[in-house]
Amino acid sequence: MTILNIFDPKTTQLLTERINKLTAQTTPQWGKMNVGQMLAHCSVAYDQAFDPNAKRPTLIVRFLLKLLLKGKLTDSNTPYKKNSGTAPAFLITDERDFEKEKAKLLGHIQQTEKLGTAYFDNKEATSFGKMTADEWNNLFYKHLDHHLTQFGV
Repeated sequence: MTILNIFDPKTTQLLTERINKLTAQTTPQWGKMNVGQMLAHCSVAYDQAFDPNAKRPTLIVRFLLKLLLKGKLTDSNTPYKKNSGTAPAFLITDERDFEKEKAKLLGHIQQTEKLGTAYFDNKEATSFGKMTADEWNNLFYKHLDHHLTQFGV
């Protein structure tokens, strides 16, 4: 699996181009979310990263997430599986405004690039504890790539 650098303007441009190919009518190749829900779902990781008051799982749940999932979600070799489960905070079941969610996600991607590796290096994740900039990069890029691929872009 090729992981691009989300802190690089070229990657921001590439992700922006992929997202801009989506329309409110784009349908998934697998899964239950519609395109607006998917965009909102992708923003949750950024919401958690940027909001210092983001709700954290209990200590035991964080320990289990770190032990069982962190490595798979943040390494550069393991792609996300189709139809895999998601944490409750990431479940989006209500209808979402496509344009609003698209703008929000694009803003998060641009903010991430602007803040850069120094901001994310050793930054605390709500579920996984402190992570390196490389782990944040892999987490964000793999998640976006998985869902953009899900919607054919």
